[in-house]
Amino acid sequence: MRLKYKFVTLALVPLLASLLLIAAALVSEQDSLAERRRLQLRTAIMAIKQDELRHYVALAMSTVSPLYNQGRDDDDIKKQVMQQLAHLDYGPDGYFFLYNMTGTNLMHPRQPELVGKNLIEVRDAHGEPTVRMLLERARTGGGFVVYHWLRPSTQVAAPKLGYVTVLERWGWMIGTGMYLDDIDAAMVQLDVELERNVHATLLWIAGAGGLGVALIFGATMVFRFTERRVSDAKLKLLARKVVSSQEEERAYLSRELHDGTGQTLVVIKLLVESALDRMEGDNEAVRSPLTRALDRLKEALLEVRGMSHRLRPVMLDTLGLPAALQSLGEETCRPANITFTMETQGPVPDLPDDVKTMLFRITQEAMANTLKHAASHHIDLRLSFSPQALLLSIEDDGCGFNEESVREHPHRGIGLRNMRERIETIGGELTVYSKPGRTCITAVLPTRAIKNFNAPA
Repeated sequence: MRLKYKFVTLALVPLLASLLLIAAALVSEQDSLAERRRLQLRTAIMAIKQDELRHYVALAMSTVSPLYNQGRDDDDIKKQVMQQLAHLDYGPDGYFFLYNMTGTNLMHPRQPELVGKNLIEVRDAHGEPTVRMLLERARTGGGFVVYHWLRPSTQVAAPKLGYVTVLERWGWMIGTGMYLDDIDAAMVQLDVELERNVHATLLWIAGAGGLGVALIFGATMVFRFTERRVSDAKLKLLARKVVSSQEEERAYLSRELHDGTGQTLVVIKLLVESALDRMEGDNEAVRSPLTRALDRLKEALLEVRGMSHRLRPVMLDTLGLPAALQSLGEETCRPANITFTMETQGPVPDLPDDVKTMLFRITQEAMANTLKHAASHHIDLRLSFSPQALLLSIEDDGCGFNEESVREHPHRGIGLRNMRERIETIGGELTVYSKPGRTCITAVLPTRAIKNFNAPA
């Protein structure tokens, strides 16, 4: 084989292998990210539906309580309660139903043919005894049950999340529910979008591969020896695109949680507070559940806001890198009773968004490792800006570690490798110094790398 063809083969095979590995890694990462997004989306939607159902049942109970609390048990007062519940609905598929504790339907505004029938042995398409499950939940104090039931608007059985409670004196079970097939539709739409993104990424990689092959066959021997530099630049660009894609997905989820779920929780919280303010007298039977529901809403709102902040800190985009790092350090160290100090030196330049995000993620990973492994009492963060370089150091007084053994171990040091790869993709360098009582991780990013960050590779 002629020498030039050997060079072509030696250049072509690694290039194609690298592109295939990158494509496989991207597909794997997309699958992992898709699974996390599905879980987060389903959890968020289920939490919203559960909160709405609690609110609807609380509203129904507050509506019938004036009649129920009169202490009367005659048929006339019960008929009035049924009429009030029958007129309470929220859309074509939102209604309340009544059963006695033996399973006989007392009121069903969407399926009046069921009234008076004992449905204790009725089973859904999956063989589950629907009414029996609802009654068992009601006997334990009420709560949620997932089952299949006929959807009035489509006349097709669909999964439903029900919430039931009990009127003990009358032996009634009151409940309502929301259908869950919209969650499946959202999952399908999410899968379609993710698949589209994967196809676009693979096409981009295929295009890059085709361009590389054309350049290899059309270049001279000098270009053969410089191909490694070009390949390294492409790999760094791909790595930057992967990180950028991850951050975009994090920012998307953060916005969805903050603007969607968070705002819904705020509206529900305001509705509950309004109901409490308008409640006349000290009706503890109603006020106490509403107060507890309000407390749970506040906790859920804090959790959603915290999740949104962890996915994409708003402060990083609004107040800049130093303020975001200060907030990260305080929020990380305070729950672990670790003292935290931060020092900033030099004028803060206008950094590209990707650089700020990269440095924030490196700090986040370093602090997470410290909390998990170091058993430290103090963390010190220094951020220094000079005309030559940007320097970020995270130092702790923990037990330290053997960097060489951690680096060589196949299942350890993943966090350090991720941090090193992150900073190297933008032209920086990461150094680690560790001994018992002092561990220091330093990231150095030259000014020229910052200036050339958005330049073509």
